[in-house]
Amino acid sequence: MPQDVFTAPLQKPNHLGEDWLEPEQTSYDSEDDAIWDDLFARQMKVLPGRAVSAFMRGLDKLDLGRGGVPDFVEMSENLGKLTGWSVVPVPMLIPDHVFFWHLANRRFPAGNFIRTRETFDYIQEPDVFHDVFGHVPMLTDPTFADYMQEYGRAGWKAMRYNRLKALGSLYWYTVEFGLMMEDDEVRAYGAGILSGPTEVVFATEAKSPNRIMLNVDRVMRTDYVISDLQPTYFVIEDFDDLYRQTVERDFDKLYKSLPPAFTYANSAVIDVDHVVNRGTQEYLLRGGRGSGADPV
Repeated sequence: MPQDVFTAPLQKPNHLGEDWLEPEQTSYDSEDDAIWDDLFARQMKVLPGRAVSAFMRGLDKLDLGRGGVPDFVEMSENLGKLTGWSVVPVPMLIPDHVFFWHLANRRFPAGNFIRTRETFDYIQEPDVFHDVFGHVPMLTDPTFADYMQEYGRAGWKAMRYNRLKALGSLYWYTVEFGLMMEDDEVRAYGAGILSGPTEVVFATEAKSPNRIMLNVDRVMRTDYVISDLQPTYFVIEDFDDLYRQTVERDFDKLYKSLPPAFTYANSAVIDVDHVVNRGTQEYLLRGGRGSGADPV
């Protein structure tokens, strides 16, 4: 990156190169494999009929349910034959510009660790289950795989305009918490939804959240929640729709028009919205996760 572009001052472990990649994948023990298997089984009880068909096909194509934490080399060989992507191990969250660089080169950085039994239900930093189970099956879909590569390429432009918050919001509401209309029903394709049992049901069926058709200009002006269920989800028609709205958009012009801070609250419904479902916001108004409110 040019010297005048700010990058997050994360401390790189000494054994890593500038790409932040681990030399090899962690050797997981039997307890680690058992945690993966239990997490996998829990998700498979709630995903059918709630996850998009492309995700379910991706699970089968990569055989992620064979047992234990998947081997990155073998998985990457299979994924590479399908869409040209690979999965690479990283020790932690990595700097934005490094993350974008990997995506632009069709490499998905995945956490090189797995959660413990004590953090089984929620972890603050994405682990191998979230990254591989939640994200990688979607990379078997050619259009979505291309979208992810273009997102990586777009990241460097966002940094030059100092609009990473806006681009991060787009990632959050599509790659992490995106919904899609399929067979006249709302289904999930976002990894943050697909890798958590409560959010799968909440995002697709609960009365609390808003569900609004994706509008890129609007989404990039919208705040989001990191540590709780989302008050609003954005819905695409299909992956071609997502690609058209993003990759074919003039982001130079958009960045010049965006304010440095978000314009809309994460629970807002505004006059330009095409609303699929206007939520009651009961979960949010009762105080969310910290209050013990039911995700209804």
